[in-house]
Amino acid sequence: MSKHVVASVAEIPPGGRKIVTVRGRSIGVFNLGGEFFALINRCPHQGAVLCEGEVVSRLISDGPGDYKLGEAGEMIRCPWHCWEFDIRTGQSWCDPESMQARMYNVSVEHGEELAKGPLVAETVAVSVEQDYVVVEM
Repeated sequence: MSKHVVASVAEIPPGGRKIVTVRGRSIGVFNLGGEFFALINRCPHQGAVLCEGEVVSRLISDGPGDYKLGEAGEMIRCPWHCWEFDIRTGQSWCDPESMQARMYNVSVEHGEELAKGPLVAETVAVSVEQDYVVVEM
């Protein structure tokens, strides 16, 4: 696994998000009260831009007719069909047994530590095979 710097902590305030592209993948990075989480920006239901959806509170219920709102901003709602996913886990609340948005590990690292390295340029192998150029990733 390779690490990619996508933002400074200040760029994503608590309750905020930033959509970035890493190795050709669109990813939403969210700040929930100082904790950072990253989800693929593609709804597993039908492929919508998931991380551009509305951030909403979790609905909690102890039974029919009894409900309350949980912590604000814990869920992301798909803009196409309103399926909701837990930002912390990627778990679907519409189909929890089989549907989950892909998560990525996120860490906050001090700039001085990042600058120490090891700093290695990312390279890919290139070969020529019967007049075709092939790039391995």
